[in-house]
Amino acid sequence: MRTAAELDRGRQAFARCEWGDARGALEAADGEAALAAEDLELLARAAYMLGDDDAYAAALERAHRDHLQRGDRAAAARVTWWIGHSLLFRGELGPARGWFARGERLLEDQPDCVERGYVLIAALLERLFAGDHEGAHRVALEVVGVGRRFGDADLIAIGRMEQGHALVRLGRTEEGLRLVDESMAAVTAGELSPPVAGIVYCNTIAFCQSVYELRRAREWTAALTRWCERQPDMVAHKGVCLVHRAELMTLGGAWSDALEELQRLHGDLARGALNRRVLGRAAYGRGEVHRLRGEVEAADDCFREASRRGYEPQPGLALLRLAEGQVQAAAATIRRAVLETLPPLARAALLPAYVEIMLEAGDLEAARSSSRELAEIAAGQGTEVLAAMAAQAAGQVALAEGDAEAALLALRRACRAWQELEAPHEAARARVLAALACRALADEDAATLELDAAREACSELGAAPSLAWIEALRGRSAAEETHGLSGRELEVLRLVAAGKSNREIAADLVISERTVARHLQNIFTKLRVSSRTAASAFAFEHQLI
Repeated sequence: MRTAAELDRGRQAFARCEWGDARGALEAADGEAALAAEDLELLARAAYMLGDDDAYAAALERAHRDHLQRGDRAAAARVTWWIGHSLLFRGELGPARGWFARGERLLEDQPDCVERGYVLIAALLERLFAGDHEGAHRVALEVVGVGRRFGDADLIAIGRMEQGHALVRLGRTEEGLRLVDESMAAVTAGELSPPVAGIVYCNTIAFCQSVYELRRAREWTAALTRWCERQPDMVAHKGVCLVHRAELMTLGGAWSDALEELQRLHGDLARGALNRRVLGRAAYGRGEVHRLRGEVEAADDCFREASRRGYEPQPGLALLRLAEGQVQAAAATIRRAVLETLPPLARAALLPAYVEIMLEAGDLEAARSSSRELAEIAAGQGTEVLAAMAAQAAGQVALAEGDAEAALLALRRACRAWQELEAPHEAARARVLAALACRALADEDAATLELDAAREACSELGAAPSLAWIEALRGRSAAEETHGLSGRELEVLRLVAAGKSNREIAADLVISERTVARHLQNIFTKLRVSSRTAASAFAFEHQLI
């Protein structure tokens, strides 16, 4: 009697998504008499939602054995997928593949059944990890087909989600995003099992961020937040939700709120494979907030923690080094990061910082090339965020080249885009650069207006480094403008004007003669002169010495 009552209580709590009560009642029933496979799967899912991976795996393995003992090979094969999926996200690739292979073998002599769709997901993941987007798309279509034949909403949603992801990766962005939205509609309508709903939420938001679909990322993160709030004792996806939400807060200028969110990711909220996977990303997010506020030591510590946890701390760390005046260190680390990063959309995350740092390092050609690459990626993907990034980079390069008119047009586009995307710090930086373009065009009034607006925004944000930059520019007259020269180029120009040779300049600045020659070529181009003598005369005439 007691066993039946506990079992009924556990099932009802599970249906209400009350995971702690469901687990407690099911474990109590299991202590009286061993649960059957179906109830073991409920117990496993409750443990999963509570972030207890070990209990989740143990219950699944018991369910698998019970299905086999009862001769239900198809049900046993379905459970192998969940076991393999759990191991995969814990980083145990070999054991995961072993369970996936077991599922395939169990279905070899079985008629067509819904479980074949789950086994197909394992093949889908293999293609995704191999970068075979065409293959992933084909398998995703098969998964959807199986889900439709057997009316399995979970399979249909997973298949459509991955089909959409593959299409976007293949350049069929609009078509792919429609499928992603369709899979998410099934989640918000409550049609999916809780674990699958969480997986689709987290995968979709991470994907939207990776392809710079900011508006969708915001919408689905808000939906994920509401879903999490309806399950107060859930752990499995809450840490991931915190990180997504904090990243959007950071872009939106709510830096203190973002930091508070990220600092919650410890204790219970750091339990579970999915939550542990974002700990490095959370450390990087904290580092970015500290960097933007000028808290150098705290930022450095966070970027180091991100690296220890296996998360690439770029471009944040390189930009931190640049802010510290360590131009060569910043250039070296961002060059390394760009060199190691091959996928275009992943490179796009690094290229704006690369352009900024290369300009400061005096490598105009590298900045120009990277700006063009970013523009090509933006044109291919067609998102507002990438368009804003590309326009801002183009404006910076045009400024460095001395083409103030082209710079201003590009920077105006960037500023409008950032404002529409509600990214106040990015918009303020675009306005500062636009002020430099206005000043180069001798429109000091417009430059002052741009700087004043940027100063007000950065003051509200608490963006100390950007405020210092703005104040320095506000105190500089048009006659003191650097004419697009970077800090290092000004150093070289002053040494040239002092009569020093390339070898002497290289020794003074601890750089190679080849680098000195490159700086000189950039100086000649920007100042529109053709000799050291003319460059020196220009420097004295325009008070650059």
